[in-house]
Amino acid sequence: MVLVREAVGQTLRSARTHQNRTLRDVAREARVSLGYLSEVERGQKEASSELLNAICVALGLSLSGVFSEVASELKNRETVTLTVVDAA
Repeated sequence: MVLVREAVGQTLRSARTHQNRTLRDVAREARVSLGYLSEVERGQKEASSELLNAICVALGLSLSGVFSEVASELKNRETVTLTVVDAA
């Protein structure tokens, strides 16, 4: 099953690590707890739109850009899933 929260978390973590920033740094700037941000990045929590926007701002990302990347990732995962199911 494809989970949106996992794709969102993966996208945010990738952006943060490419910027060589720590969870602590981004959490402080976004004004969210370190633990919460970690859970969002691991796909364990779904961030509200307000918190997701705050995290994006802290990372210098646009919300639409994150959603675009997530949509692309979901499409890739769905294609793989559908191909495997169709082959069975």
